[in-house]
Amino acid sequence: MALVRIALKRPYTFVVMSLLIAVLGIGSIFTMPTDIFPPINIPVVSVIWSYNGISPDDMASRIVTISERAMTTTVNDIEHIESRSYTGVAVIRVYFQPTANVEMGISQVTAVSQTLLRQFPPGTFPPLIVKYDASSVPILQLGIDSNTLTEQQLADYAQNFIRVDLSSVPGAAVPLPYGGKTRSIMVDTDPHAMYSYHVSASDISSAVTNQSPILPAGTIKMGTREYLVKTNSSPNAIQEFNMIPVKSLDGATVYMKDVAYVRDGFQVRRISCARTVNEAPCLLSSRMALPLPFPSSAT
Repeated sequence: MALVRIALKRPYTFVVMSLLIAVLGIGSIFTMPTDIFPPINIPVVSVIWSYNGISPDDMASRIVTISERAMTTTVNDIEHIESRSYTGVAVIRVYFQPTANVEMGISQVTAVSQTLLRQFPPGTFPPLIVKYDASSVPILQLGIDSNTLTEQQLADYAQNFIRVDLSSVPGAAVPLPYGGKTRSIMVDTDPHAMYSYHVSASDISSAVTNQSPILPAGTIKMGTREYLVKTNSSPNAIQEFNMIPVKSLDGATVYMKDVAYVRDGFQVRRISCARTVNEAPCLLSSRMALPLPFPSSAT
């Protein structure tokens, strides 16, 4: 009742206050920044190990188990750990306590992962450590198709041209494209010719590696100037790889063309199907895709 008495005694004051609240409210609607994806603190870190060709059982026993045991003793505030092993890839999800410092956990996971590399099979690459963020979801997907370009050309165009142009968009984070065929220099071996020339697959691999190095050879001084010298033995054309010597047999040189054929091709494709909602769907087509996640805040 006291507020009603004051309003009756000073009506103009309350009218002015009402108008001021209305004006400020309308102004705040147009000036208040809008957050499309508000930041959500989800204390989850994914550790992705990769080793080409290894089976899921070996990946689980030789890499995942050792990594999980090491994390439980060196990483603080772990709530629980989940892992999935595939052919050549293992994904470990570390769930932290709600009050944990995720950045500190990432540094601890990174440190212990680098230490474990010596215990893993030779050739194991350092893991990819990613902090899960609900705001970093793809909001735009660009599909690329062509009736004139090959799948290798589409993949090269999406990787080296389209992705580079899109990366200049303010606030855009453009991951690598997936799908299609990845261009690669392929060596098609002939088992019968290899058997007749007594050439093994390791001989062919060593020949390609040793006969096409690009190495620094030091410097050379000419007069008052010093020049950098490098050894470039890499063939200029793909066809020249077929003339690489592989082995010497009874005084005769066995060339690459005698036991194999080097061509401009693409990597062997495999069907990759989704096991969970957050993983990639089954992909085996000529259509390239570029998912474009944007940051959480937008005005």
